[in-house]
This record gives sequence, C-alpha cells and structure tokens, in this order.
Amino acid sequence: MSDHINAKKGDIAERILLPGDPLRAKYIAENYLENPVCFNEVRGMYGYTGTYKGVPVSVMGTGMGVPSIHIYARELMTEYDVQTLIRIGTAGSYEPDLNVGELVISQGCCYTSSFMDYANLQGTFSAVADYELVHKASVIAKEMGVPARVGLTVCNDLLYFDNKPEIAKQWNKYGVVASEQEAVALYALGSQFRRKTLTIMNIVMNIFNPDRVPLSQEAREKELDDMIKLALETAIRE
Repeated sequence: MSDHINAKKGDIAERILLPGDPLRAKYIAENYLENPVCFNEVRGMYGYTGTYKGVPVSVMGTGMGVPSIHIYARELMTEYDVQTLIRIGTAGSYEPDLNVGELVISQGCCYTSSFMDYANLQGTFSAVADYELVHKASVIAKEMGVPARVGLTVCNDLLYFDNKPEIAKQWNKYGVVASEQEAVALYALGSQFRRKTLTIMNIVMNIFNPDRVPLSQEAREKELDDMIKLALETAIRE
C-alpha cells in the first residue's frame, strides 16, 4: 500500500494504462479486460487489473494536471514496480490540418510548467517518450487503419488562458502539434526511474478551427475506443 493507492504488491500489473478520468478507467476495465479486479478506490481514483489477450494489464485514473499524475505515476513506479505506463487522454490541436477525432502519439513533450525546476538541473530537461513504444504505437495504428500523428506536444499548466491562438501558432512554428496537461511529468519520471512511458491522445478540438461541428457522441466514443485499443495493443506487444 502506498500513500494514495490502496493495493498490495502484486495487485498491479507491470503494464498499465493511465486515463485522467477514473470513470474511463472503469469503462476500460469493464469493456476490455478479462476478469478485472478493482485494486483502488481511494479518492475515487479507480484502478483495476485484469488480462488483455491473456496478458496482465492494469488501468487507473490519474486526475488532471502535472501534480496529480506525478503522484500516481511515481507511486506506481517506486512502490509497485510498474514498468510500462501509457497515458491516454484528450488534447487540443495546434496543427491546422490535425482534426477532431484523430490521434496523436507524443514522441516528445515541450512544457510551460515549472515542474522540472525542482530537479535543480543546470540546463533544460528534454521530456521524451520511450522510442520502442512510439515505434510500436505508430506501426499498430497503421495496422488498425487509424489516423495517428507522431509528433511533439506541449504540456501546459493552464487549460484556459488569454492569447491562446497566438501562442499556439508560435508552438506550431516549431513543430508542436497538440497541447495537453500531463505528459511532462510522466516522461520525466520515466527517465528518472528508467521506465517505458508514452502518451496517446485523442484530438477533441482544433484551436484554428473552433467553429467546426463537434463529433457526435457515437463518433466520439468510437475515437476513444480506437485510442484505448491502440494503447492496449502497444502495451502488450513484445
């Protein structure tokens, strides 16, 4: 048992999916895992372990933002020896032709957060995903016939801020394709503790095309299911 996860060692698999929304973790467990068992309900942050195609896999919510995912991901690594952690969630597009419903595989994460200041590094940290996971996810997405853009993303502390279109254009000028709020913490922890980490996101809005008609609930669920399947297949592929 850790400070925030009410599980015994051995209750959590070496591979885990990390949605921000704990109810999405519950959905994944109930719809994708065989024989799921709940290992955590502390603070309503549901966690489950089951099998996917015969391979042990866990899924757990992390909440929103760098501080929240940092707590859970660090405890999963240091207290439960989880080796592969794949964050799945939503993002805003900073690329004019990256549309709502498409997926992004974050190969590296820029950040506006002061999170890494606590490391007291004499330089700037590069937050990158595990190369093997990036490659696997890209290959599997093609096999699935699912549009997935591999690229740089930016991790912002704030969701709502002024001058967002202008800021997005500046990031996009340097190849950043999407914005989210958690990846830098996951990637930094992966580097620190030598674990495999990846972030896969579903685009839910395009800042350059705010008037676009949003996806229907049915279409949104399909895109989320594509993301979930891609993450699960990536997690178990050797």
